[in-house]
Amino acid sequence: MLKGLLAALALVAVSAAPASADPTGLWLDKDGWTIRIQPCGPDLCAVIASVKPPLDPATGKPWTDKNNADASKRSRPLIGLEVLSGMRPSGANKWSGQLYDADRGHTFSGNLLQLDQDTIRIEGCLLLLCGGEELHRTK
Repeated sequence: MLKGLLAALALVAVSAAPASADPTGLWLDKDGWTIRIQPCGPDLCAVIASVKPPLDPATGKPWTDKNNADASKRSRPLIGLEVLSGMRPSGANKWSGQLYDADRGHTFSGNLLQLDQDTIRIEGCLLLLCGGEELHRTK
């Protein structure tokens, strides 16, 4: 799941990635959830493409944004929910913008780093706590 996406990040040195870094596509996280990174105007954004398990064990129904700080958004489905927005180039193989953490229901500033052709790292910080997760390209 994308749970813990921002839970325990540490700033890391990024290994050199190809000059033609392109993080668009489908990416798999450690829990089997996938996100689709795509162009959104001049920026990059990402939506949740799939979740595992497909049903929330607590409700037996499809996952919703139940932790959102805005109560009016808690019933919206997680599938299709934008989790990266406004990602703009900010260095070699690095994009910076906003990250939405569905576990906490909050949006944070963060980065998308392409470590190599098949690995990205999404990371963000809240005050002095930083965290992140590596995702791997999938089809």
